[in-house]
Amino acid sequence: MSVNVKLPDGSIKQFEKAVSCLEVAQSISLGLAKNAVCAEVNGAKCDLSHIIDNDCEFKVYTLKNEEGLEVLRHSTAHLMAQAISHIWKDAKFAIGPAIKNGFYYDIDFEGSVLAPEDLERIESEMSKIVAQDIPIVREEMSRIDAIEFFRKRGDNYKVEILSELDAETVSIYRQGDYLDLCRGPHMSSTGKLKVFKLTSIAGAYWRGDTKNKMLTRIYGTAFEKKSELDEYLVRLEEAKRRDHRKLGRELDLFDIFDEGPGFPFFFPKGMVLRNILEDFWRKEHVKAGYREIKTPMILNQDLWRRSGHWDHYKDNMYVVKIDDADYAIKPMNCPGGMLVYKRKPHSYRDLPERMAELGLVHRHELSGALHGLMRVRCFTQDDAHIFMTPEQIEDEIEGVVRLIDSFYRVFGFKYNLELSTRPENSMGTDEQWETATNALKNALEKLGKTYEINEGDGAFYGPKIDFHLEDSLGRTWQCGTIQLDFQMPERFDLTYVGQDGEKHRPVMIHRVVFGSIERFIAILTEHYAGAFPLWLAPVQVMLVPISENQSDYAHEVCDKLVKLGIRAEVDDRNEKMGYRIREAQLQKIPYMLVLGEKEKESGAVAVRNRKKGDLGVMSQDEFVNKLLTEISDKSDDM
Repeated sequence: MSVNVKLPDGSIKQFEKAVSCLEVAQSISLGLAKNAVCAEVNGAKCDLSHIIDNDCEFKVYTLKNEEGLEVLRHSTAHLMAQAISHIWKDAKFAIGPAIKNGFYYDIDFEGSVLAPEDLERIESEMSKIVAQDIPIVREEMSRIDAIEFFRKRGDNYKVEILSELDAETVSIYRQGDYLDLCRGPHMSSTGKLKVFKLTSIAGAYWRGDTKNKMLTRIYGTAFEKKSELDEYLVRLEEAKRRDHRKLGRELDLFDIFDEGPGFPFFFPKGMVLRNILEDFWRKEHVKAGYREIKTPMILNQDLWRRSGHWDHYKDNMYVVKIDDADYAIKPMNCPGGMLVYKRKPHSYRDLPERMAELGLVHRHELSGALHGLMRVRCFTQDDAHIFMTPEQIEDEIEGVVRLIDSFYRVFGFKYNLELSTRPENSMGTDEQWETATNALKNALEKLGKTYEINEGDGAFYGPKIDFHLEDSLGRTWQCGTIQLDFQMPERFDLTYVGQDGEKHRPVMIHRVVFGSIERFIAILTEHYAGAFPLWLAPVQVMLVPISENQSDYAHEVCDKLVKLGIRAEVDDRNEKMGYRIREAQLQKIPYMLVLGEKEKESGAVAVRNRKKGDLGVMSQDEFVNKLLTEISDKSDDM
């Protein structure tokens, strides 16, 4: 019996009998086989020891691939678990997946509390296991036998996972004295797991349910080379320095208090930043042909049933009683937008109709998922809903892509595009989904945009395009989205009169640019490390008189700047000038004007830039013109 193995380039390797993945890799290249981590057979990832006994499509992954790094990191999670089992004999292990840039393991330490210094102890034990170069071996066991095996060991978390599996056999991975339930694949031995670092400890409810026990989650990362790990740790420290929660407090912009977990407070400076973003958003949307609306925050249950949210999203909604009837605080702005469209008849001549809304929405998020402004329970979505004829779909999608692109270029963001297709719990017909998905693809291809397909991750009412921003640290954030929807116009019986005089169903686009104002502010804060460009800075100019004698002159110049729309303040506290200058630097204020007796007598200003330092003495008019030009250009050369 021969076995035909099709390689990614379309060529076929033929073997006279069953063959291992490693042997196939060796037949391609000994160098490839040496660096191979795992393989993929007919779309399923597997260990290099996996035996191929039927014709198949075949790929090999190394540590140069994300897939290979994922195997390395997942194997290192098992390495960490083995080390912990040596130190804490009673520890019980839940799940330990690889994640972006690393891994974690959720562990029940049976009452023991881990301290940060325990991570070094665990790392030391991990290094001992690595030095032993223990083979990592896959074994198979019947699900029933596996349940009994883990029950005898007292591993109740594994028993619970196994009890819910719909499989006759399961895979177990053994490395020396440690054995774990896992699908795999894994590295071939612990000796290949030399470059790792445990980074933090957190709490996590078992299965994310607050009714379950709180487990200890240990995060870590692993790389092929130490230089890659060192580079990552430097980026991690820089990310900590830029943490928007820390900067929000230090710069007095925003915070979240214990009295309202997940509900952010914005302070005066934070409101300046927020209002600038919203004003910019409004002006650009007027230019693009949108009209702004405002819809209520609370609407009755019938509306949410009609929209489909009650069936698909109820667990994330806050429900209230009003006059003995059920109402919900809106988690999305869309249904309100439907009612605005439906308030009057429409002709095809009225379309497309573009309605924009800065709408405050509330969603119930688990406390463990909350994270500063990145994940909150109330936030303002910069929503827009576009109603159009089927013939207008591609043009409107192109227009939205161009609009979002123009926004992100202002902030210096690069981005990647992802097209998400039909999920399992979707509404609508196959034909509608095919039409909608093809429309999104065609628009992107017409614009020459590259994109990735994210199978099955669309909204329940339609496919979507997501914009993933890349910040100054190379991290990506999903912000903008464009969702095409045939379902909601159907549910709300929206119509327009066509050229034929008959009623037709409009098609609808849901879209956001910022996504969430709060989250976008968090991203900007970290992207700029709190040093916002001049046009966004809450305070643009700080005037520092050298002594009390120049205080009146400082206030005179400040008043002139404020009247011109420049955000300026005077620091004439009874403190040394050096201290006041350092304070302005710590507050990351773009410009400082240091005013002494010479400046007062000549009516000039001595200018300091937070990045470039001393720019010398300028006339007031020269400085004002410089500022107004930079603000108008939205320059980011600070």
